[in-house]
Amino acid sequence: MGASLLRLHFHDCFATGCDASVLLDDTSSFTGEKTAAANADSLRGFEVVDTIKSQVESICPGVVSCADIVAAAARDSVVALGGPSWTVQLGRRDSTTASLSAANTDLPSPLLDLSDLIFAFAKKGFSAKEMELIRQAKQGAQCFENDSTMRQSIDSTLATSLKSNCPTTGSNNNLSPLDAHSPVIFDNLYFNNLINNKGLLHSDQQLFSGGSTDSQVTTYSTNLNTFHADFANAMVKMGGLSPLTGSEGEIRTNCRKIN
Repeated sequence: MGASLLRLHFHDCFATGCDASVLLDDTSSFTGEKTAAANADSLRGFEVVDTIKSQVESICPGVVSCADIVAAAARDSVVALGGPSWTVQLGRRDSTTASLSAANTDLPSPLLDLSDLIFAFAKKGFSAKEMELIRQAKQGAQCFENDSTMRQSIDSTLATSLKSNCPTTGSNNNLSPLDAHSPVIFDNLYFNNLINNKGLLHSDQQLFSGGSTDSQVTTYSTNLNTFHADFANAMVKMGGLSPLTGSEGEIRTNCRKIN
């Protein structure tokens, strides 16, 4: 679940900012972000956040926001999986609404080419190098993504292995890890996979496809310490995307609904 909690943080921040809007269920007044194309049937960790919130509220009611919990859980998940730590800035407040349209517009599609990926992240203030680091935070692709967005030129052995995880009929919501070699360890093999033509999604392999990001992929594939340090810095920056502070928003009692 660790990688899923990291992805949850990414998908929260990239829609309307790090405001826990991604946690809100649909209401009569707005449609939440859980059914956005990038989130539906693949975003996980909501129950973990619920459990954390319940325990925090029992000790310190009305103080710790759901947005801060998501940010801290992402950091703690990376540490638990062997990755770097970073200082999580705290003081975010929770939104009182959500935006399905923002989630559909701002969360990058797995079909994007490199130039479009760079543009999508630049709109949020991130460099191409930071884009590569945050892309690594995705942990898996659904079976329908395996079919529709898995590259036709992907390593054939890997393709066969990935498709074996998908049912021939019925539900196609099974997840396949983007890093098939070490899916539960936070390491730099994702970048090695790209060099070896084993990027699962089109947008993954675009990071190593003869373009401007090739050299940085090579650096991260051979230098774990550099990757860890740069990743930690990128996470601090991402955690500062458009937070609600002061009297903005609220501190939700239940992360799934406004007070």
